[in-house]
Amino acid sequence: MQYWTSGPCRSWNELVVSTIPIKTTLVKALTGDWTDRHSEEQERGISIKLGYSNATILYCPECDEYLTYYMAETARKKGKPRFNCPSCSATLEFKRNISFVDAPGHEILMATMLSGASLMNGACLLISADEKCPQPQTREHLGALKIANIENIIIIQNKIDAVSKEQALENYKQIKEFVKDTIAQNAPIIPVSAVFGANLNLIVRAFEEIIKSPKIQEDEEFQFLVARSFDINRPGTEINDLNGGVIGGSVLKGKVQVGEVIEIRPGLRVKNKYQPLRTKIASISQGSNLLEEAKPGGLIGLGTMLDPALTRGDSLIGHLVGRPDTLPEILSEVEVQVNLLERVLGSEVQMKVQQLKHNEKLLLVVGTEKTAGTVIKILKNSYILSLTPPICAPVNSIFAISRIINRRYRLIGYGKEVN
Repeated sequence: MQYWTSGPCRSWNELVVSTIPIKTTLVKALTGDWTDRHSEEQERGISIKLGYSNATILYCPECDEYLTYYMAETARKKGKPRFNCPSCSATLEFKRNISFVDAPGHEILMATMLSGASLMNGACLLISADEKCPQPQTREHLGALKIANIENIIIIQNKIDAVSKEQALENYKQIKEFVKDTIAQNAPIIPVSAVFGANLNLIVRAFEEIIKSPKIQEDEEFQFLVARSFDINRPGTEINDLNGGVIGGSVLKGKVQVGEVIEIRPGLRVKNKYQPLRTKIASISQGSNLLEEAKPGGLIGLGTMLDPALTRGDSLIGHLVGRPDTLPEILSEVEVQVNLLERVLGSEVQMKVQQLKHNEKLLLVVGTEKTAGTVIKILKNSYILSLTPPICAPVNSIFAISRIINRRYRLIGYGKEVN
């Protein structure tokens, strides 16, 4: 079955996917992957960078149950064939592949979380049953989903194994009150224990019923948003055996094939100016699946002919990729129509959001790019901001705006570029 092997697939259409933000322990229970791969993350026990994983959704028509391939393999008894239901041994049907993004929950790392939200088709909002709801960061997460215009939401009440039945019910009531009159008002609330694997099948069913695969826009000009970039070569590799740099992210629209020439903007900084990079696509992959063509939906990697030094250490995060001479202009200055929130998100104390001030320095998240914005002019219905570093943003991008409050960046609003 080509969906589980590392052989080449004809096109991305064979791997219909959605992209969903989710937390580390739950990703491990669904996929077997621990997405906190960096040493600092493992030492501190928190997510710092965006983590990625993929899962295959399977369905048993006899039991009317959904599960992931990893869940099926974990429950499979020794000697039993693969792709059979662990309960009734019926043949499991392939539904689709989905991609997960593990976004940091800590309020200091909200800019990283917002950059992940730009790739999403839906979201899992995790709320711990052993804490009072809402926590400051939970308010900020919900605000980020509103800014990113993500309406397909699943609320997961985690850690039910750590509380009594009465505490779980009280927490459930708090969640219902918290999401009342918000974009998550009608979202299902699923009680789970990621550690013990309780109710994971209900989460997978919710993926299928609530977070649908995105509509593919193949007839538009190709654009790809970079969320990761890295060097896959091991130290000591001979020059003739080196692979080009790899960029990972999501296709926003259009499609691209192996062998095509692409342009990356803003690109490389040369004497205080940015020079777009041009290269050729050497390979396309999603997890262990090699593709000939990439289309919208899910997270993929593009192997390029770039010097791997240019992609090392996520140096191209936030860049936009397309065919040569088709991408928007590089912006060092932008006029933004700003919508400020009523209250500061993520703060322990409810604080009213004040208007932006002249020369104020802000943190802007646009797509997967983080940049500093300085207010250089205040107009009647908009603001002109100077951007450092410059960005190349997709058309109609949302600008998430944070300002320093009590020595931390807090989300205060969002805006759109004025054409």
